[in-house]
Amino acid sequence: MSTFDYDLFVIGAGSGGVRAARMAASFGARVAIAEDQYMGGTCVNVGCVPKKLYVYASQFGKGFDDAVGFGWKGKKPQFDWTTLRDNKKGEIARLNDIYDTLLQGAGADVINGRGRIIDAHTVAVGDTHYSADKLLIATGGWPFVPEFPGNEHAVTSNEIFDLETFPRRLVIVGGGYIAVEFAGIFNGLGANVTQLYRQSLFLRGFDLDIRKHAAQEIPNSGIDLKFEVNVRSIKQIKDGLRVELDDGTALEADAVLYATGRNPNLAGLGLENVNVTLNDAGTIAVDHAFQTTEASIFAVGDVIGGMELTPVALAEGMAFARRQFGGMNQQVDYDFIPSAVFCQPTIGTVGFTEEQARVEFGELRLFKSNFRPLKHTLSGREEKSFMKLIVDATTDRVVGLHMMGPDAGEITQGFAVAMRAGATKAIFDTTIGIHPTTAEEFVTLREPWTGD
Repeated sequence: MSTFDYDLFVIGAGSGGVRAARMAASFGARVAIAEDQYMGGTCVNVGCVPKKLYVYASQFGKGFDDAVGFGWKGKKPQFDWTTLRDNKKGEIARLNDIYDTLLQGAGADVINGRGRIIDAHTVAVGDTHYSADKLLIATGGWPFVPEFPGNEHAVTSNEIFDLETFPRRLVIVGGGYIAVEFAGIFNGLGANVTQLYRQSLFLRGFDLDIRKHAAQEIPNSGIDLKFEVNVRSIKQIKDGLRVELDDGTALEADAVLYATGRNPNLAGLGLENVNVTLNDAGTIAVDHAFQTTEASIFAVGDVIGGMELTPVALAEGMAFARRQFGGMNQQVDYDFIPSAVFCQPTIGTVGFTEEQARVEFGELRLFKSNFRPLKHTLSGREEKSFMKLIVDATTDRVVGLHMMGPDAGEITQGFAVAMRAGATKAIFDTTIGIHPTTAEEFVTLREPWTGD
């Protein structure tokens, strides 16, 4: 009989932690999970779910404009921020309850509060100590705002969903997917959006052609995109905020969103009490089984770095539980994981970028297409889609697929299955397309790009 209170104690009830707790409990383990913020973690509360709801909301404005070219006449409706914000809150509260119910239904004990590691087998939540054979850290990431004069006036992705009033003038600082997505959201809702990025091109880590195409298309949607500029200070003024830039210019705004990165959420976790090693980036170092340098302590999700995606955290939590409590030797395969940036138009990507593929495979064949979607031939919107296939010339395998255009996330998810199965360009070529769709372009790209 175990002398511990639990077989597994999970710190953090986000995607990875909840999945690990539920799976471990289903295998008969005695499980507890502690959460001090919000049930469901970043994704449910201040990430994927509310963001996608706001993306939907933002698309209606331009959709009403598009409809005129199709014969729809009438006055454009007015947007009400309070309705969107409060309806979102109701949906998130419903999801919070579902997560709580799922955990309790699986037999896991849910403990409200921040877990702090006391030693290799003990966690304190408040004044109560709990012992466990294994501890799992799944505390995710937290938005980071650098130090500069007036940084207390900035908001992060944690607060932006619930602003008291709608920011008619919004400055967004950052060049990653979070910054790009919120720029599209608030532009679509009617704000005047300026996005600042300190380097020469945003979306670092994505295929260069996609990055360049995005830099052309996003300003066409009405966003003022400024590269190679950074914030020097933010000051409160009578009518909002004054944002002073390092090029000597200044902007006035109602709100400033900082989306300049996320750090692992390790504050107050008690890692100094155990032998857990951190990587140079400050994330927790783990092996293939998600085990840290402290044998009884494991970690999954954004807190270990890697691909910071909700489905990846879910896969890691499941693999951990199956390996530790289900008798299965499961590992997560990180090859050909699809992802999307819900900017407008959307970016979808799976596999290698061209730069990565040249290092990995050497000789490549590239296929590209840049075109105006059929819908916008009548809507009149100046928007172009871009699609790209990267093929290993030696094996004919499609090793990279990148797209910016309507429904890119939905399209990319389907092609990811084929690419994980090892589909070649010949298989793409012999697949009949659905006409007329955007997706069919990927199976009708016949001639290699002449510039390769």
